[in-house]
Amino acid sequence: MEYLSPEGLRLDGRRPMEMRQLRAEIGVVPKADGSAVFEMGNTKVIAAVYGPREVENKTHQMNDQALVRCEYSMANFSTGDRTRKPKGDRRSTEISLVIRQTMEACIITHLLPRSQIDIFVQVLQADGGTRSACINAATLALSDAGIPMHDLVTSCSAGYLKSTPFLDLNYVEDSAGGPDVTVGFLPKLDKVTLLQMDSKLPIGILEEVMLLAIEGCKAVAGYIREVLLENTKQLEYRRGG
Repeated sequence: MEYLSPEGLRLDGRRPMEMRQLRAEIGVVPKADGSAVFEMGNTKVIAAVYGPREVENKTHQMNDQALVRCEYSMANFSTGDRTRKPKGDRRSTEISLVIRQTMEACIITHLLPRSQIDIFVQVLQADGGTRSACINAATLALSDAGIPMHDLVTSCSAGYLKSTPFLDLNYVEDSAGGPDVTVGFLPKLDKVTLLQMDSKLPIGILEEVMLLAIEGCKAVAGYIREVLLENTKQLEYRRGG
C-alpha cells in the first residue's frame, strides 16, 4: 500500500510533516472541577478532572504530595469494531499508567499534600494518536481545574513509513506496522517526559522522528495556550471585566 502519492500527499491529503487539524473545548462536564474535549483530526477524546479533594483510601494518602490517579477507557462506539473490550483490559491499564506518569511530571504535587486528583479520559472516536490526544485533553482539563503545573505537557506522535518520516499518524498509517514514536513534552522547560516506541529504529532515524514529534508537541502547546487565553477572555467578559 502506498502511503504517499506521487504529488507528495498522504492518504488524508496532508504533507508528511503536516499535523491534523486541532480542535478543543473547555468546561464540557459541568460537575467536574475541570474538563475538556480535544480533537486531533478524527480522533476525539474527552477528559474530566476531579480534585484536589480528600483521599478516599487513607492508606494511599501521602503527607508530602498529592495522589494522582488516572483512568483511561474507550467508548464502545469509538472504532466501529463490534468486539467489546472488557473494562480494565491490559491496554487500558497500560495507557492509564502512561497518562498518570506523564501528568505527574507536570503537576506540582507538593503544593497539594494529603489530597487526591482523579483524571478520567475516554476516547469517543479513534483514528490514530489516541494516546497523544488523551494527554492533550488531560492537560486542558487540569488547567481548567486550576491545578498548579510546572508547564503544559503536550503530546504528539511521528512515524517512519517507506523511508519517509510522518508527523501525527492517523489510524491507517499507525496500523501499517512501521516504527511509531509517541513523545510527551514540556515546551517551556524543553524537557521530554514521555518517549514510547513500537519497534526498533536506527539511532539517526530515531533522532529525526523524535525531533519531528517534538515539533508537533510545540504546535499543540501553541494551540492549547490559544484555547486557554480565549477561555480566560470569555470568563472575564461574563464577569463584566
